[in-house]
Amino acid sequence: MRLSVLLALLRSVGPVVVGVSLGFTLSLLSVSWSEEACYHDVREGDDVTPGQDGLLKGARKPSSISSANDAESQGDFEPRIVPYKQVQPGVPKKVFRAKYISTELGMRERLFVGVLTSRNTINTLGVAINRTISHHLDTVIFFTGSRSRKVPHGMFVVSHGDERLIWNMFQTVRYILDHYINEYDWFYFVQDDVYVEADRIRALVDHLSMDRELYMGRPEEFIGGEMGGRYCYGGFGYLLSRSLLLRLQPFLESCRNDILSARPDEWLGRCIIDYTSVNCVGEYEGLQYHHYELGKNSDPTKEQSEQFRNALTVHPVSDPEQIYRLHRYFTQIELQKTYDEIAKLQAEIKNVSVVAFEGNRSAQWPLGISPPFEPKSRFEVLKWEYFTEEEIYSCIDGSPKCELRGIDHMDVADVIDAAIGELNKKYMPILHLKKQQLINGYRRFDPIRGMEYTLDLQLEVVNQKGHSHSITKRVHLVRPLSQIEIIPMPYVTEATRVHIIIPLTLQDRHFADHFLEVFASNAFETSENVILTFLFIYDPVEAQQVKQNDIFSSVKAQINNYERKYPTVKIPWISVKTETPSQIKFMDIISKKHPVDTLFFLAKINTNINSEFLNRCRMNSINNWQVFFPIHFQEYNPDVAYHNQQRPVTVDLVKDVGHFDRLSFEEACFYNADYMTTRSRMVVDIQENEEILDSLDIYDMFVKYSGLHVFRAVEPALRQHYRYQPCNPRLSEDIYRRCVWSNLESLGSRSQLAMMLFEQEQGNST
Repeated sequence: MRLSVLLALLRSVGPVVVGVSLGFTLSLLSVSWSEEACYHDVREGDDVTPGQDGLLKGARKPSSISSANDAESQGDFEPRIVPYKQVQPGVPKKVFRAKYISTELGMRERLFVGVLTSRNTINTLGVAINRTISHHLDTVIFFTGSRSRKVPHGMFVVSHGDERLIWNMFQTVRYILDHYINEYDWFYFVQDDVYVEADRIRALVDHLSMDRELYMGRPEEFIGGEMGGRYCYGGFGYLLSRSLLLRLQPFLESCRNDILSARPDEWLGRCIIDYTSVNCVGEYEGLQYHHYELGKNSDPTKEQSEQFRNALTVHPVSDPEQIYRLHRYFTQIELQKTYDEIAKLQAEIKNVSVVAFEGNRSAQWPLGISPPFEPKSRFEVLKWEYFTEEEIYSCIDGSPKCELRGIDHMDVADVIDAAIGELNKKYMPILHLKKQQLINGYRRFDPIRGMEYTLDLQLEVVNQKGHSHSITKRVHLVRPLSQIEIIPMPYVTEATRVHIIIPLTLQDRHFADHFLEVFASNAFETSENVILTFLFIYDPVEAQQVKQNDIFSSVKAQINNYERKYPTVKIPWISVKTETPSQIKFMDIISKKHPVDTLFFLAKINTNINSEFLNRCRMNSINNWQVFFPIHFQEYNPDVAYHNQQRPVTVDLVKDVGHFDRLSFEEACFYNADYMTTRSRMVVDIQENEEILDSLDIYDMFVKYSGLHVFRAVEPALRQHYRYQPCNPRLSEDIYRRCVWSNLESLGSRSQLAMMLFEQEQGNST
């Protein structure tokens, strides 16, 4: 019993005792025992020098404390006074930073291409080279001896002013060393009588290390064979590394003075070999410089050798047409390789999808295209459109059925041809299919993947023996969204002042009161950066009576009232006399009164203008680049839209209240400089036909004569109250027809008009 109690006590206390003992032992091991002298009765000022024999044992010092004498150790703790010295302010050094971060980090482009051409061939072979490689490579510069009178458009040409070949080669290398040596890693030289497969050259450079001293091309022995080494033959082009050119740079003048040669490629090769000991190579680290020598009068389409198909360059080429034929041939090869890679990836996706969690359902059709849009509610379900080869049952104007024409007809015909082609590709040569008719057609636009089609085709199937019969086949097709391009746009801000032009006729003057009231709350009270200008339009009779009876006197009085109410606001107005109101004639007068950098917004008196739209006007109108024609939301006739109903105070943007008037082109945002430039291009046509000013509006003028981007889009922030717009029959037939149809469509929706006719017929019948 006592033994068990003792064991229990040791079991609980034992680890503590062992730990304390172990800690005490380790602390003794971590210090060093040293002997120190003890001096008694040492008087102040006595010189005491302890000897080794006088040291006594018994004191220990931690090994981490240095054994400095007491005087020095006490001196370290003596306080010291450091006198303050005022720092004299000096001129701060100006830090120069590189303009681009790539320059500061030493980042360079990969490939520079220099084309050696001449005055006689730059407009023929040079143009062909530029058209086939410039859009595949970053920088292509043409070097020539003397410049021709007319330099081809879109080409960067450097002229050395001399036709000597060796001199031109020397000047070309020196020009590159002076201007481009710090911007590129590789430099490729080629003559203009060679076809270059640009994508393959770029792929070759991407696999080469930038720090190698490399001279790569087709190796050639020197003429006579007396000199050792091999140079790169210029006919097939050659590749030089940046490090090699930098090493050659100090000796370039010596090469020009000491080396004699008749060929520029041989001269450059001897210079490189003599001063850098680097020979031309056709292979480097497993990468081959493939080339092909083209025979005379040979047809590229009949060349089937593997060497020709893998060539980076083909030489010699005698005329531009041959360059274009070679480019077409090699483009078809690369395109077929791309199709083969796509098919291979699709097969891999199918194989992998079998072992996926959802099986084959995890692989969306078609492979490689984004999955279909999945609606989150019933309001987001995409609508299918039904069509046949002649008609479509979903029309823009709301009609239940309309004729299939224009781009829609071309779209359906193209889809049917594509379906027949894919079916024949799948079943031939066993079966041959011919279209008999389209039974049913469905299509919908998926914003994620593109246009989807489902076709029920009646086909005639013919087998190899000539027997045929009719079948019905359903096919599914997708026209994917592709060739998406990001267009660089100039920088614009929302700080530009907008000059709003409001033309006003006799019929419009009653809307001025409401317009000024709304505009004052949206612009004057918020200090919007705008200037409002009224354009009073008089006919000849009204202009003669302006002193006795001014039809716009009430509007001018309201303008004065608002100017007194808002002292910082000025509302200018201009009076115009004309029989035929024309936008172009009005703008001719206004344009002369404003600077060229003025941003105009041409509007109507029944338009509600707010800051949201004004900002979009500023952002979508770009000087010398783009003009903006918004599509306003036109409210319906309230007598039709709210028939037998109380009119609401505020109007929502819904289909029963109004519609976006695509037939109206009267609102426009543009810069005065763009208008003046476009207007000047009409001078010749106006001299031949003076009535052209009455037959065109601002929109037609910019489309036909400007060359600018004409941007037209629906604008929810731009709304117009309903009013009947008088249509002038003196204008062009197209403008008059648009005006009439705009008035008709602004009456009300089809359902509202039908309901009114139904109620009218019911009332007449009773």
